[in-house]
Amino acid sequence: MAASLYIVVEGEDPGYDIFVNGQALARNEDALDRLAERLRVPPLLEFFSADENSMALLLEQGVASPEWARHLPQPQWYEAPDGLITVSALLDFLSTNEAALGSETQPVLSELREYERVLRNTARHELRWHIAVSWR
Repeated sequence: MAASLYIVVEGEDPGYDIFVNGQALARNEDALDRLAERLRVPPLLEFFSADENSMALLLEQGVASPEWARHLPQPQWYEAPDGLITVSALLDFLSTNEAALGSETQPVLSELREYERVLRNTARHELRWHIAVSWR
C-alpha cells in the first residue's frame, strides 16, 4: 500500500488546482524530517492534520477503527507562508545537493515544487491548509 502526503485547503473549492502527488514525499518522510531539523525549519508533518475525508478513506480501507476516528480532534489549519518556509528551505537545499536523497532527489524536488505552487496560491487567496495522508 503506497502512501501519499497531499494538501487540503480550507473551504469547499479554493478556485485553483491543489493536486500534489505526494508519494515521493511520503516515501522519504523520515529523511526529509531529519533534513528539516538540520535546516532549522518545521518538518512537513508538523503541518499534518486529519480531516473527515481522509478519515473516511481510512475507515473504508479498514486501516482505522471507527472508535478511534470518533475521538479525533477538529482539523488543524496552518498559514500558507509557514509551510512555504519549510518547502523553500528543502527545495533550496536539495536543488544544490542533488545526491542528498540518491535516486529519490528528483521525484522529491518535483513534488516540493508542486507544494510550492499550491502554497503560493493558498497564500495569495489568504486561505489556510494542512497535509493529509492517503494510502492507495
